[in-house]
Amino acid sequence: MTAVASPLWPPGFGLHERAALADPELVAAFRGVPTALVSDCLGRCVGSRGLVPYHGDPALTLCGVALTVRVRPGDNLMLHKALTLARPGDVLVVDGSGDVSHALAGGLMRLAAIARGVAGLVVDGAIRDVAEWAEGELPVFARGHAHRGPTKDGPGEINVPVACAGLAVAPGDLVLGDADGVVAVSPNRLPELLGAVGAKAEQEEELRRHHLASRDDPALRARDDERVDALLRARGCPV
Repeated sequence: MTAVASPLWPPGFGLHERAALADPELVAAFRGVPTALVSDCLGRCVGSRGLVPYHGDPALTLCGVALTVRVRPGDNLMLHKALTLARPGDVLVVDGSGDVSHALAGGLMRLAAIARGVAGLVVDGAIRDVAEWAEGELPVFARGHAHRGPTKDGPGEINVPVACAGLAVAPGDLVLGDADGVVAVSPNRLPELLGAVGAKAEQEEELRRHHLASRDDPALRARDDERVDALLRARGCPV
């Protein structure tokens, strides 16, 4: 990734070129795909931990392309700069080192992000003006909240790989979020993953029909019991 920033910038500051964008139609195909399905298809070992959805509506989901920001804990200068660079459909993914002593984004930034068509924010840090975020429209996931505001001194970098609440995110990754959490996927994995989540969704729908039918069919419930016992026997349990 080529740096755009002048070499005269102070240490710790950086502004880097945007990553190549994924196919917009492919990104759109993931809109509404549950994060649990994506996680299952990626080995059940990826995704954020400890982020809280603050947008009020559990049905509001996040889908967009990562514009990453790494900031000094409690400082949002480079987050403001990233917002000026954001394009419609971008997700601002902020590595704030998990610090929740000072908020990195509040209600005014929420309005600015909506005005620019930002798809959402994922903040490994704190936000504030919680009641405004809870109005919905813009998905936001954060580590916590605090009334104390940020400094605007820097340093920080934009469009660099970041760690966000246990989630590794590279610039240009697809970012999905819902009531279960947040996942990020490299663009080169999207075509294969789309097929996998489609197959997984069909499998789960079949299981839903099975469980609904088993309410009135003891034989189906007995089959489920045996499936669980078979798993236990395979692990040496005397059932």
